[in-house]
Amino acid sequence: MGFVARVAVAGVLLVAAASVPPAEAGEAKAAPSGGPQAAATGLDRLYAALKTAPDEAAARAIEDAIWRRWMEAPDLRTADLVREAMARREIYDFAGARTLLDEAVARAPDYAEAYNQRGFVRFLQEDYDGALEDVDRAIEREPRHFAARAGRALILMRQGRHRLAQAELRRAVEIHPFLKERGMLVGEPAKPSEPPRPGIDL
Repeated sequence: MGFVARVAVAGVLLVAAASVPPAEAGEAKAAPSGGPQAAATGLDRLYAALKTAPDEAAARAIEDAIWRRWMEAPDLRTADLVREAMARREIYDFAGARTLLDEAVARAPDYAEAYNQRGFVRFLQEDYDGALEDVDRAIEREPRHFAARAGRALILMRQGRHRLAQAELRRAVEIHPFLKERGMLVGEPAKPSEPPRPGIDL
């Protein structure tokens, strides 16, 4: 795929918002001093509210609040790295963004959003296996990360693994019923005999 085609793909994914926080969510920043317990409790409440949101407008407001939590890095340097990486990605400097995100995940290996953002960059570099590896790491650290799950579905679609992609997208919609990508769902949910394993098609 040439550069112009990659830019077109980037545009599709930016519209889909699978890996990109909405503008209202703000930039990456250091987490507040309330501690991980308080942060987890706050996220639990937001996810519960999202699941029962009465309409799309309410869901979008909650989604923005969740993105603000996701973007809270464990320290200022990591926040700066992620913020600069996202700026580099916006001007199609994918290699520069990747370098910054490599440093971010090395500094903060438990920070889910650094992996999610690096997965998006690796997708744009056509490193689909690497992108899948990174979103899997993001999901391991935050299983309810509906954007990482939607991004995972898009990667699987790009690989032609449509059954797995549909299953992943359904998981994302279970968390976020008003997910923008819900329109990509096809038919009824599949009923596999066992949960799909990362990187293995059924």
